[in-house]
Amino acid sequence: MATISNIFIDQDADFTTTVTVNDSGGTALDLSGYTALAMIRKTYQSTSATTFTSTFANPRTSGQITISLTDTQTAALEAGRYVYDMVITDALGVKTRVVEGIATVNPSVSR
Repeated sequence: MATISNIFIDQDADFTTTVTVNDSGGTALDLSGYTALAMIRKTYQSTSATTFTSTFANPRTSGQITISLTDTQTAALEAGRYVYDMVITDALGVKTRVVEGIATVNPSVSR
């Protein structure tokens, strides 16, 4: 089951956050050989989405993945509530959702 973590994204600004993936024993998961996909959508049913850039920490044994959006990407998001999640895929193709939640996009004043 995925961890629920709500995030706040400022419109017109770079966004970054780091997720630590742990195994069932609470130890950082060795992410060698894994890929990651994280997306944000207005609703679960939305056909359009914005994909986060996913970057694995070095060494991958730390279990950390950083997701980010550029200021251009956040400017394209309307202020309001969204949903997001991150799925990791191991070398055998097994997919696991590791984090999900509500993403609140805060409106920008300074542009």
